[in-house]
Amino acid sequence: LDQVLYYVRKEFAEKDYLIKENLLAKMVNSVLVKNKDDFLENQIALEVKNLDFSVFTDSKWMTFILNQIINNSVKYMDETKEKKIVIFGSEDDSSIYLHIRDNGIGIPLQDIPKVFEKSFTGENGRKRSKSTGMGLYISKKLCEKLGHKIWLESKEHEYTEVIVAFAKNDFYQVVKSS
Repeated sequence: LDQVLYYVRKEFAEKDYLIKENLLAKMVNSVLVKNKDDFLENQIALEVKNLDFSVFTDSKWMTFILNQIINNSVKYMDETKEKKIVIFGSEDDSSIYLHIRDNGIGIPLQDIPKVFEKSFTGENGRKRSKSTGMGLYISKKLCEKLGHKIWLESKEHEYTEVIVAFAKNDFYQVVKSS
């Protein structure tokens, strides 16, 4: 239901934006708390580190995006090995990056270029019944509207890592101090 509501609203999301400085740790922690029962039920180990970054975004919309990514990590875990999700931040001169990496079933190489397309479920989505092909599509569209970049890297049977890039921008600092 959440996904449907965000899909309908995504075309007009910018009318509801409240872009301000937000702590990555706070947004990630709120998503982890929301999904704690899934982690416990599925015996997923979490490793969260280096999230002491402030980024300019809308926390409500970003929390939705992070929730979609975490839900996919849980949904596509490999039942034959110890399950783990690692979440961490990094930065370079131009951006702050949020990495969410799982050791799940991974994505077949031929599916990777299409994972952000509307309704694309791919090989894994056909094997697992709860795939709609909308979560990553909505997440990508919202990231574009927020001015963020999102992409993923994956190796089948090993891992999937989703990266969200938040641009560093002096404009916000000038406006904030005015």
